[in-house]
Amino acid sequence: MARGLRSRLTKYGDEEFALFLRRGFLKAAGYTDEALDRPVVGILSTASDFNPCHGNAPAISERIARGVRLAGGLPFVFPTISLHEAFSFPTSMLLRNLMAMDAEEMISALPLDAVVLIGGCDKTIPAELMGAVSADMPAILISVGPMLAGRHEGGRLGACTDCRRLWAAYRAGALSDHDLDRAHDNLMPSAGTCMVMGTALTMACLAETLGFMLPGAATAPSVSAERMRLAEQTGERAVAMARAGGPRPREILNRTALRNASVVLQATSGSTNALIHLAAIAGRAGITYDLAELDRVGRDTPVLVNLKPAGEHFAEDFQAAGGVPALWRRLKDHLDLSARTVTGETLGEVVARWPAYVDDEVIRPLDRPVVANEAIAILTGSLAPNGAAIKLAAATKSLTTHQGPALVFDSLDDLSARIDDPDLPVTPDTCMVLRNAGPIGAPGMPEAGALPIPKKLGSRGIKDMVRISDARMSGTAFGTVVLHVAPEAAAGGPLALVRDGDMIRLDSGARRLDLLVGEGELARRRAEWSPPAKPARGYTRLYVEHVTQAGLGCDLDFLAGTDA
Repeated sequence: MARGLRSRLTKYGDEEFALFLRRGFLKAAGYTDEALDRPVVGILSTASDFNPCHGNAPAISERIARGVRLAGGLPFVFPTISLHEAFSFPTSMLLRNLMAMDAEEMISALPLDAVVLIGGCDKTIPAELMGAVSADMPAILISVGPMLAGRHEGGRLGACTDCRRLWAAYRAGALSDHDLDRAHDNLMPSAGTCMVMGTALTMACLAETLGFMLPGAATAPSVSAERMRLAEQTGERAVAMARAGGPRPREILNRTALRNASVVLQATSGSTNALIHLAAIAGRAGITYDLAELDRVGRDTPVLVNLKPAGEHFAEDFQAAGGVPALWRRLKDHLDLSARTVTGETLGEVVARWPAYVDDEVIRPLDRPVVANEAIAILTGSLAPNGAAIKLAAATKSLTTHQGPALVFDSLDDLSARIDDPDLPVTPDTCMVLRNAGPIGAPGMPEAGALPIPKKLGSRGIKDMVRISDARMSGTAFGTVVLHVAPEAAAGGPLALVRDGDMIRLDSGARRLDLLVGEGELARRRAEWSPPAKPARGYTRLYVEHVTQAGLGCDLDFLAGTDA
């Protein structure tokens, strides 16, 4: 089989002519014929002026290319869609699958022997891994890295957990415009992803655990020399993978690796978004991600990583404490250390050679966890027949068992219009319900699940309430928030039938979420319900017609793979 620049020739009906033409364009770019015989490593760049978190992506790309050249390979940088959570309308999640398709098609179309994926902000790592698993070419990932913590008035700030804390204080009237602006200037002091255990850092830690990154590459700060050294080493490793023809993604991604990821997700109190992304990545290999296993794992797995929002510290502290491999060592009795990585090593072999030092305050010992267990729980019940998620580590314990009347918001626009109405019929016991914010209903399942506390309650010092939706929540957020209710309202799930005043019972210990309304009344309401109109055209129309529900990863149904 042809390798390097002789591979995947354009179809003209004459392969010799196709190679002749390609050689001509390469010579126009300054390459010699000898370049045709080198292993080619593609560098998938997500640099974009609309993605400030990836501001260091060009520098990382250059260091990867240097590593490729040092190892005797030929680097080629190419772009794909780049997604930033705050710069994508209506939500970056709507476009994750489009980016995954872009990555898959470019990896499959270009004359590459291996590919390095540069990811970071929330949806980029999942999209790249989804595309890489589908293309099944040797692939290794490096993130842009977490930004440094900000400093303000003697304390440290972390985007975007402190963004939310400060905004909530401002909405409650406890922070002035001037004080908010002063803190705002220090929230995001460098390029890189959020430096708390939000979705970006969660997915980087899980990518390392799944075996797609060099050890330690999830946590090195974006602006550090270590990040640049890791980039060079990633390029060198990509050349070795190109020459060997592997390992390929489907040789790494299996049920053992996914269970390990579930353990690390629970031990880091990571983002609930990871449930959807792991399901989508697994689905590309024809594997169903086991949410019931995630829940079982959580009952026995302590939260050991002391990072905001569940803890106190930041990503740079996690790196200095020993990083993800140090966490694996602590969790050795919970993990299958025989799982293999892109380095060719097993997790156990990485742990065996990893420095012994660990900071016990940042990566806690098993007998002194941040939270004893159950960071994330999976609920079922009459309101969520196909499941829902709650991040117990970020919830108010007294609210995790609760019964109260529903106050329903039919859409994001309805929420925005009414949440601060002084006459809103809401009390601290109310269960606020947001619907039509799921994969189909929004569309795109935005991070709207952590509904703001109504001003009339926030001004009284109320900081948390039970909130229920078919939406998602940022990993940087906190509160007693039930998410990913499935089936979603727009797909005809029971959430569509809830009315103001209906009693809802949340029993996290029993893993139940129930709507306390009789079957006869629900049948009458269902007969009156009709599905929402579909978008008229384009990718959004394709998306709503084919997107799966949260438990299957919100991927497009026709992109699911078969079990290798």
